[in-house]
Amino acid sequence: MTPLPTTRLPAAERREALVEAALRVFSEGSYAGATTAQIAREAGITEPILYRHFASKRELYFACLDEAWRRIRSRIESSIAEFGACEGWRAMGPATMREMKVLVPSLWMQAITEAGEDAEIRRHVRGHMREVHDFFADVLRRVQAEGGIAAD
Repeated sequence: MTPLPTTRLPAAERREALVEAALRVFSEGSYAGATTAQIAREAGITEPILYRHFASKRELYFACLDEAWRRIRSRIESSIAEFGACEGWRAMGPATMREMKVLVPSLWMQAITEAGEDAEIRRHVRGHMREVHDFFADVLRRVQAEGGIAAD
């Protein structure tokens, strides 16, 4: 049987597809348990192709953390831009809440676990969590300013 031809994607699209595949693998398992071979299979490519886009599993994990957060942040910002801070916060849909309650915390917990053993992960997580904190602190201040949450 002849293998089906694979579609060659532009580098940016291939990178996005790899992050998508890695998000699935990491969220269904763990950073420690996932292998680059498993992620490559999930993406329908070979490991050498994966390594053309990401130097290491750690670098790919960082891209996943950043992408998951970018998606949530973007949804929250869009909702607030459309409805205002107070109503926008209330109007967030189930997909955003699912990612906020399941996907991202799972990735964060894995990163925190790995941070104890890996200084690079520790540095990345520290900066990443500072950004998350600052974003939510700002959103809550804006919701409070519109009367949606009592200041106390």
